[in-house]
Amino acid sequence: MAKAKKGFSRADRVSEQIQRELAELTRTGLKDPRAGWITITQVEVTRDYSHAKVYYTVMVESTREATQEALESSAGYLRNELGRSIKMFSMPQLHFVYDESVERGMHLTSLINQVAREDAEKFGAAAPDEEAGEGGKE
Repeated sequence: MAKAKKGFSRADRVSEQIQRELAELTRTGLKDPRAGWITITQVEVTRDYSHAKVYYTVMVESTREATQEALESSAGYLRNELGRSIKMFSMPQLHFVYDESVERGMHLTSLINQVAREDAEKFGAAAPDEEAGEGGKE
């Protein structure tokens, strides 16, 4: 039996396949009107493949709770459809978790940009003049 490459286990491959299939299913197969624009960001499968945490984001923040309810109510349907496209002994139960990492990243980026603007206003205009003045004195 050939060994799997280190760093890319079967669980990783199963997670990626579930993520691809769920992304397609939520885009085309999910008919619940509460579900808005959903992006599946990551899937984590337990070692025994019995449970899968599905991390998602939504385009419109106001639809977050309704989307969570829609995903939870359609988890059985999505699991059944996954079972048709992915051949596994047992399809994991799906648990949907809102992924806040995108929002945190955007917030940190805005904070960094704010500090950069403040620094530019405070030091940006004075620094080039001082450098030009020092260069002329030498």
